Amino acid sequence: MKITNKTGLPDSFVNFARDDKYTKGKADISVTTLIDSPRVRIMKDLHADKLEADVVDMIWPLFGTAVHHILESSKNTDDVTIEERLFGQALGWTLSGAIDHQELLDDGTVRITDYKVTSAWSVILGKDEWALQQNCYAWLIKNSIDGKNRGRDVSSLRICAILRDWQRKKALFDKDYPQAPIVIVELPVWSGRKSNDYIHERITHHQDAQIMYDTEDRLPLCSSEEMWAKPDTFAVKEKGKVRAKRVLNSEEEAKDYIGDNKNLAIEFRQGERTRCEGYCSVSEYCDQFNGWRKT
Repeated sequence: MKITNKTGLPDSFVNFARDDKYTKGKADISVTTLIDSPRVRIMKDLHADKLEADVVDMIWPLFGTAVHHILESSKNTDDVTIEERLFGQALGWTLSGAIDHQELLDDGTVRITDYKVTSAWSVILGKDEWALQQNCYAWLIKNSIDGKNRGRDVSSLRICAILRDWQRKKALFDKDYPQAPIVIVELPVWSGRKSNDYIHERITHHQDAQIMYDTEDRLPLCSSEEMWAKPDTFAVKEKGKVRAKRVLNSEEEAKDYIGDNKNLAIEFRQGERTRCEGYCSVSEYCDQFNGWRKT
């Protein structure tokens, strides 16, 4: 990927962005990619030489990388393992994942803590992918080819969320707002069977997508969830006014709401594809997104 610097940030930012040491190792797929869209994975490989990102759009990921650099300077101890990459095999593929912090507890089980530089809203609303990712890491510990805690059960999964936009004033007046700029979020721990089923399901999904592309030269479509899609809506408005009286999910509902009222009209509002529009590096080359955008 080409890194640009259109806003003229200091070279130190650019150099840090270009010095990306991330690697999935000798694996077919990483945990982060496993839980993501197969379409996006394949398109990133196809268009790797054309992709570019500006350093100003990478500031928050850079903060996350900086946190991990600091963590890497910590030393492993008998009961704590820092930044270990593990490998496990399922359905003929090798899966890898780098776990930020493993702690061996007194009962012989492991607690995983993952560090995230994120927003306060991520903590307030929760993020489904956190539980998916961390339970995949738990599977890797149990099923790893090697690793310090190989074969052990994981009894605790946590996110240490570092809130980049935390506001002390909001914390003082809203008890539901995070009360500190660093928050520990406990996640559910899946059973071994549920973890195994999920890993197999996702690997099969990616393998089928790869076979489809290799044999038919076509890609599976991203799901609504993968596109962070918001549906089309139908706004009922009084003629001549801007604000809607009601926003409904179908034209039929809007017509039923209007009834015989001639002073009301229906305005179609196209939904959004939030990830495609602002957060997907391959959307420029995606016929699914570009076809939707032309409608």
